[in-house]
Amino acid sequence: MTLQRLDHVNIRTAHLPAMVRFYRDILGLEPGARPPFDVGGAWLYLGDQAAVHLVEVARPPTARTPRLEHFAFMATGLARFLAHLRTHGVAYEIAIVPDVNNRQVHLSDPDGNHIEVQFGSEEQADLSDFPAT
Repeated sequence: MTLQRLDHVNIRTAHLPAMVRFYRDILGLEPGARPPFDVGGAWLYLGDQAAVHLVEVARPPTARTPRLEHFAFMATGLARFLAHLRTHGVAYEIAIVPDVNNRQVHLSDPDGNHIEVQFGSEEQADLSDFPAT
């Protein structure tokens, strides 16, 4: 067996409409086709790939310490993305990867899941006003 790529992330949520809006309006994923499972939910697509699977639950999941620290997307258009986050009032932090100099934007969805959106070192934006993680 040889792994080829990450297929999707599955998230349980008691806040399905808010989560769909966040992944659509903030990250630009598009809601799309989903098999007729016995439980509610939504699949959000990155191009033709259903990258985020949301599963509706009655109560928010509880955990003392999350096992999944974050999941990440690679992206382009750092300055545009930061302006978009500011426009929508989404809090975020910036980190620069040592030696590689990629820019990481860290934010949380409405359920508090940590998301990283990473941009190449060639991406330019004004980062002076934002603390690094």
